[in-house]
Amino acid sequence: MSVTVMFVVLCAALLHATWNFFVKSAADKHAGMTSVVIGHVPFGAAALVLSPLPDAASLPYILAGALLHVGYQLFLLNSYRFGDLSHVYPLARGFAPLAVAGVSVAFLGESLSGVELVAVLAIAAGIMSLALTRRSDGMRNGRAALLALGTGLFIAAYSLVDGHGARLAGTALGFYGSLTILNGLVLAGYMRLTRPGLVTASLTRNLRFTLAGGAASFTAYALVTWAFTMAPIPLVTALRETSIIFALLFGVFGLKEGLNLMKVVATGCTLFGACLLRFGR
Repeated sequence: MSVTVMFVVLCAALLHATWNFFVKSAADKHAGMTSVVIGHVPFGAAALVLSPLPDAASLPYILAGALLHVGYQLFLLNSYRFGDLSHVYPLARGFAPLAVAGVSVAFLGESLSGVELVAVLAIAAGIMSLALTRRSDGMRNGRAALLALGTGLFIAAYSLVDGHGARLAGTALGFYGSLTILNGLVLAGYMRLTRPGLVTASLTRNLRFTLAGGAASFTAYALVTWAFTMAPIPLVTALRETSIIFALLFGVFGLKEGLNLMKVVATGCTLFGACLLRFGR
């Protein structure tokens, strides 16, 4: 992986942790997520104007990717209802490289080197220890852990779909622009049915939040989608999870969430595994 790709993915990691901080800090998590996803749409439209249209062969990937992103967003919302940012975010993001590597080996003909195997085990250890993190009242937060793992499965699935789709599309920006417009429309329709008024509020009272969160989120994943076309998907997915450390800092210093030894060790172990997975090839 080139230095340029590494720098781009690290910037995306910071932006991704930033918009997750926006959503978690919102009084209404559904309103925060709805605003961020609707905020993608104008940037997606601009992307389609500025880039070539994606090849027709990528259309199934655009449709599947949009639905997987909606599933991810809904699971993430429910994870944040029950768990801290510094607990949910590392668990969800740390699980994704493990799942991507597993699928790549089992179904896509990839093989793991010794260093990559150690990386996978380190990530798994981090995940298992995060699942044992206790809430401030001393109780284990199993529901948040399970929802975060479900979120991680969606992350892994859309990473694989989007990576291959962007390569078929011939334009990473055109591919993601199309996908994110569809994603925004589907989530907006779902929210209109389940939580009337949220979409209207996103476009009126929360417009500044919508544009700021949408810009951060769109830019973060547009950069990652481009990186998928320049480097192996498992490596990009792994390196992107350095966002774990940014989320931990945002949670502790921005949201005043508790910092305990278990969170530090678990996050460090997961991050160490992600870094090893990056350098294993």
